[in-house]
Amino acid sequence: MTTLRASSSKFEFIAKAGFVAKGIVYSLLGLITLMAAFNINGKSTGDTDKNGVFNFLYRQPGGQVLLGLLAIGLICYCIWRLIQAFKGSSSNSGDDKKKEYAKRARYLFSALAYGSITFQVVRKLFISASAGGNDSKESMARELLTKPFGQVLVGIGALILLGVGIYQLYYGYSEKYKKHVDKAVNEKSRKAMMTAGKIGYMARGLVWLLLAWLFLKAAWEANASNAGNTSKAFQFLQELSYGAYMLAAIALGLICYGTFNFVRARYEKFV
Repeated sequence: MTTLRASSSKFEFIAKAGFVAKGIVYSLLGLITLMAAFNINGKSTGDTDKNGVFNFLYRQPGGQVLLGLLAIGLICYCIWRLIQAFKGSSSNSGDDKKKEYAKRARYLFSALAYGSITFQVVRKLFISASAGGNDSKESMARELLTKPFGQVLVGIGALILLGVGIYQLYYGYSEKYKKHVDKAVNEKSRKAMMTAGKIGYMARGLVWLLLAWLFLKAAWEANASNAGNTSKAFQFLQELSYGAYMLAAIALGLICYGTFNFVRARYEKFV
């Protein structure tokens, strides 16, 4: 019994540390994006990707320590998602099993995605402080375009990004995230947490839709340079009429999403 409690406590600590790290990344990304929207402190859309977040942390007093702590937190997040992806099955019926396999696939994808982000942090910390992160989506589009039916493959990639974006919007609008909010929290705090979650998930969905649009342009024009990460997506948005205000709105949404991850770390029962 003591061993089981100790294991559960370790798993909960890993999950909480992971969600705190994720919250930091999105909160800082939102803050930098808000600054870039109005060119505050010299920030531009070129800084509005996760590498920009890591550069921002690295340049602070004790930046190496801060970046090291963030790397540990992100490793914890990857471990927690892997635990969720491979833990024992609890469903017996066919429909439940399908839903469970879909969840496991999402958890595995999340672990791999954040594993890549963690590698960027570690690379900056231990290999080269000036190391710039490659634009992973542009690199992926370039690689796909070299294959047979490359434009079709990039188009499929755009549809996948579109699907993720639509799902995030649905997840936020339908308030399916409310399962992460502990019912023990008082009503006023619960309402604020639900609002932060809704705004955050929907802002994240809009970002995925922007990335899908860039991928679609890359497929249509057979030009990988049209694809890109959030910095290119936000540059595209800022160039539109009232783009700075739309960018600021998304930035506030990303800060809300980061805040919601802090809320999950504080209140969610992980084990």
